[in-house]
Amino acid sequence: MKIGELSHRTGVNAHQLRYYEAQGLLEASRGANGYREYDETALLRVKQIRHLLAAGLSSEDIAYLLPCAIGEEPELIGCPELLAAMRERLGRLDEQMAKLARSRDALAEYIVVAERVGGESYPPFDGAAA
Repeated sequence: MKIGELSHRTGVNAHQLRYYEAQGLLEASRGANGYREYDETALLRVKQIRHLLAAGLSSEDIAYLLPCAIGEEPELIGCPELLAAMRERLGRLDEQMAKLARSRDALAEYIVVAERVGGESYPPFDGAAA
């Protein structure tokens, strides 16, 4: 099938499909006319990629994980290298979440203090600078 049909059948635009190919996540052969041609396995592969992206994995992580993927959602075969990569990604997400929580707490505290202090006349703020 050509890229347009794969796009239509998966709901993923052609630009993203070309990106997946460039990242080594998706394979296409070339017809005599130079057009990309995908086999039926590309449908499953695109669905797997979309699920793994939704889990917050990078395309680099996904390239590493795809050989261990079975099924659409996908189910991953647990080998030591795969588990180490997923644990590392989970750790990075936990760090990002903790940093966001600290930022949120600091901002909430600034709001509490500003509300307590009042001061409607200084500094002049009309919201346009935000």
